[in-house]
Amino acid sequence: MALIDTLESAWYADGRAPWWTQPLAALYGAAIGLRGKLYRVGVLRSVRLPAPVIVIGNLSVGGTGKTPLTIAVAAALRARGYRPGVVSRGYGGSQREPLLLGDAPDPAQVGDEPCLIHASGVPVAVGRDRPAAARLLLDAGCNVLVADDGLQHYRLARDVEICVIDGVRRFGNGRLLPAGPLREPPSRLRQMDLRVCNGGIAEDGEYLMQLRGGDVIALNDGRAQPLASFRGQRVHAVAAIGNPQRFFDSLRAAGIAPIEHSFADHHDFAAADLDFADGLPVLMTDKDAVKCRRFTQSHWWRVPVQADLPQAFYEALDVRLEGLRRETASPAT
Repeated sequence: MALIDTLESAWYADGRAPWWTQPLAALYGAAIGLRGKLYRVGVLRSVRLPAPVIVIGNLSVGGTGKTPLTIAVAAALRARGYRPGVVSRGYGGSQREPLLLGDAPDPAQVGDEPCLIHASGVPVAVGRDRPAAARLLLDAGCNVLVADDGLQHYRLARDVEICVIDGVRRFGNGRLLPAGPLREPPSRLRQMDLRVCNGGIAEDGEYLMQLRGGDVIALNDGRAQPLASFRGQRVHAVAAIGNPQRFFDSLRAAGIAPIEHSFADHHDFAAADLDFADGLPVLMTDKDAVKCRRFTQSHWWRVPVQADLPQAFYEALDVRLEGLRRETASPAT
C-alpha cells in the first residue's frame, strides 16, 4: 500500500515519480504501441460479432464511474427498444470460462461489478474470452452489446467507444504506467466517439455526468431512509473502489462525518473487516454491498448512486447507432 500511495501522490499531487518508473513507462509505451500496430495490420485479429458493440472504459487506472455509466447506457438502450446485454471480464471473481449470470450470481465467482450491473435488470456475461462471453448474450436474445471496462481489450471489435474521465483528477501527470496513471497515451482520446466527464467541469467535447444519490438502503431488510437522516452523525464509511475518496467526499458534502475505511479495489470482504465494535452506522458503496450481504448487520447501509447525463449524450449515441443500422442495411457493392 505504501508504494501505491507514493505512486498516486506522484501521479495526482505533483509528486516526483521514482526514477525507476521512467524506463518502465517507456517499455510499457512501446509494448502497447506494438500491440496496437499488430491489430492494425491484422497479425492480431479482433472478433466482429453480428450486433453493435459499445465499449465503455477509461484511459487511467482506478475508478472513474464506468459501472454507473454502463448501467445508465443499458437502461437508455432498453427504453429505446433495444435488448442490451453487458459483457465483462469479471474482475475480482474466480470465473474463467464464459458464463451468463443467473438469478443469484455470486460476486466471489463472477465479480462485484457484474453483480451490480445484473441487479439493474440487464443480462450480463463474464469471462476472460470476451467474444465468447458476448456470444452467450447474443444467444440469450440481446441485439446490442455493452462492454464494461473494455477500451484496452481489442480482441472484441467495437463500433462505439465511450471514454469516462475523472472530472477532478483528470489524467494526473499525463504519463503512462507506472510513471503516471495512464493505460494509453492522451492522444488516444482523439479516436473516441464520446467522452464523458464524471464530476468537475467538462471540457470542450465532453458530456458532464453527475452521480446522484437518493435514499440509503439497509442491507439486511431493504428498508430505505434518506441519506440526509445521517446528517451531523459520525459513520463508518467503507469503500473498496478505484477512487474511495470520491465516496468519502460525497458523504461529507451531505453533512455526514465519515470515519474512512478504504480497501483495495474489488476487495473480498470478511465480517472481521467491518467489525468496528462501536455500533456506529456503516455506510458503503453499492459495489461493496453485493459482497457483504451474506454477513450483514442491521446498521449497515448501502448508498446507491445513479448516473445523470444530458440528453445530448443519448442523442449522440442514438446517431451513432442509427448510422450503424443504415450501414448494416445497405447492400454490398
